Amino acid sequence: MKHFGFLPWLLFTTVTSYTGYSQEGISTLGASIDPRMRVIIDNDLGGDPDGLFQLAHHLLSPSVEIRGIIASHLYTEGFGAPGTSEYAGEKAMEILKILHLDKTIPVYTDKNESLKDVNVAVNSDAAQAIIKEALRTDTDLPLYVVCGGGLTNIASAYLLEPKISKKLTLIWIGGPEYADLALPPPGSTPLEYNLGIDKVAAQVIFNKSDIALWQVPRNVYRQPIMSRAELMLRVRNKGPLGNYLAQALTDAFKIMNSWKIPAGETYIIGDNPLVLLTALQSSFEPDPSSSPYVTKRAPKINDEGLYETNLLGRKIRVYAQLDNRLLFNDFYDKLELLATDQN
Repeated sequence: MKHFGFLPWLLFTTVTSYTGYSQEGISTLGASIDPRMRVIIDNDLGGDPDGLFQLAHHLLSPSVEIRGIIASHLYTEGFGAPGTSEYAGEKAMEILKILHLDKTIPVYTDKNESLKDVNVAVNSDAAQAIIKEALRTDTDLPLYVVCGGGLTNIASAYLLEPKISKKLTLIWIGGPEYADLALPPPGSTPLEYNLGIDKVAAQVIFNKSDIALWQVPRNVYRQPIMSRAELMLRVRNKGPLGNYLAQALTDAFKIMNSWKIPAGETYIIGDNPLVLLTALQSSFEPDPSSSPYVTKRAPKINDEGLYETNLLGRKIRVYAQLDNRLLFNDFYDKLELLATDQN
């Protein structure tokens, strides 16, 4: 992997520990930006390439302190590649090496197992990393665990140490549409993709836990759409990182063609809402203020991975719309700033 020199505006000027970084100033933006929150990223980075876009976007966002990256497993067939945690970890390291962060931010793997029982965790380095960070007492920065795939690791962490439920907010890209909010897309399956990776873990989070949950269901994560023209003009040739991401998405189009699935001119960048809802919160009264949500009682997840009404469920946020202007412009502009500072 090709390396480049120190990035004067990007991410950090001093490293505080092996598990995170702090950032004192971004020279190109002309102002100091301090971290406002801690983030643990949990994503199936070896599958659909939207996870790579999300990881890159988060790493370019100095208002969040990345405390670790969990490279989680997905389906065994993957997305034209192995669906293992180890393979996902390799993809994470490729991006970290491009940004010279491979010795700064740790990458954790899981056991490549989904839960079998709502009372039995799959213990792993990934689950232990969540527990360790959640139980810290030496920081006041709020902790977000952001998941773009299955829920195995956060569910396991909760089962191993229920006290973490009061010490973090979980943001999850996943779950089908709510019947009172949206219709499913034509030809879709009732079982949503990310929920299907580990239905039992979803049951733990929805049915058992009291973890604060912000959910981005399928009808909403399908909203951020990138065109191929945008990919060519606003991602490709924007430095090594832009070229890496553009190639990953180009490869995905080739895979879809090999499956006789005509991809058309667009691709859903469905994991980047994890950045929008954390790094891009409003400056005053911090919150994702430009992305509307509703508050609902958490449904129960049945054995088929479908919702059942639960009048006693805790209240959760369910996002209904995303500020895609902010999401995409911030992503494109950070790539541009990075490429400019490299020259």
